[in-house]
Amino acid sequence: NVMPDFTFSQGKSRIEITDLLGRKVEINKPVKRVVAIGPGALRLVSYVDQFNRIVGVENIDKKYTIGRSYNMAFNDIIERLPIIGQGGPDTSPDPEKIISVNPDVIFVIQLLDRDGADKLQNRTKIPVVVLSYGTLGTFEEDLFKSLEVIGKVLDKEPRAKALISFIKNTQRSFTLRTKYIRDTNRPSVYVGALGFKGARGIESTQGFFPLFTPLYIKNVADSIGKKGSIFIEKEKLLLWDPDIIFVDLGNLYLVKEDFSKNPDFYKALKAYRKQNIYGILPYNNYNTNIDTALCDMYYIAKVVYPKEFRDIDPIEKANEIYTFFFGERGRNIYKEMEKAYGGFRKVNLEE
Repeated sequence: NVMPDFTFSQGKSRIEITDLLGRKVEINKPVKRVVAIGPGALRLVSYVDQFNRIVGVENIDKKYTIGRSYNMAFNDIIERLPIIGQGGPDTSPDPEKIISVNPDVIFVIQLLDRDGADKLQNRTKIPVVVLSYGTLGTFEEDLFKSLEVIGKVLDKEPRAKALISFIKNTQRSFTLRTKYIRDTNRPSVYVGALGFKGARGIESTQGFFPLFTPLYIKNVADSIGKKGSIFIEKEKLLLWDPDIIFVDLGNLYLVKEDFSKNPDFYKALKAYRKQNIYGILPYNNYNTNIDTALCDMYYIAKVVYPKEFRDIDPIEKANEIYTFFFGERGRNIYKEMEKAYGGFRKVNLEE
């Protein structure tokens, strides 16, 4: 799945870009009206251009959703915008509704293959630009290429570059602090209750968890050798008996329900006995909230490597990150998350 480089035939008011399916798309400049459809397309455009040119949203984004940070930041604007389709990972675009808001360009993620994108473009007579997050949806080349494409289309290249640098530099700073820690000084870690097409309990985890890998964390689930979402037998967790357990706060209620039914299982875990169970903010909601994923990484780093990250205040970092991604509107996002989920903290399953 190698993407060709961007090629530009820069006319006075027309450019040609190569999207993430390798399609060459001609776009008339300036682009003043934009729609973004499919899981996370609107989020990526909002990172680059706030909501300055969005002229319609999918129905799925109309519902104010704690955990979907762009939705929290721009809720007042979203409320006023017309609906351009149902939205959701398994839906089809609605050409008539899209045409009705008269956009200059349609950004799309996940909903269309090459053929589908061409069809939508022919049907609407509007350029269709396909973007992607990559497979694990966190910090992959496809994500950076997508931000670059949005920057080129919207004449916001410096902002797109700044976003890419911010994400890459944050990762690099994690790597520099953690790469050379001696293996014997690394605790073993498990992350559970990760949402996967809905809410899941303690058995839901990920191999090569994208929030752990840049931190060189000893993820017990990596021993299975499978990337991405995994459901384990609970016995496996007893066998691994990790030093530290992280739980997705969005699904904490399921873990607590399970605890009340099977307290002995949890009491057999070292992490429970030593009070080493911690909550992270849910970062997957209609695709990946890159901003929240980075906030979580600071908290995870602080918990797993307290010495190496003693100078870091994860809440301060979270406020910085949300403000970088969403400007002034990002200032209160962590506070709102804290209200909804209790924020970064040790988790008491008996509460």
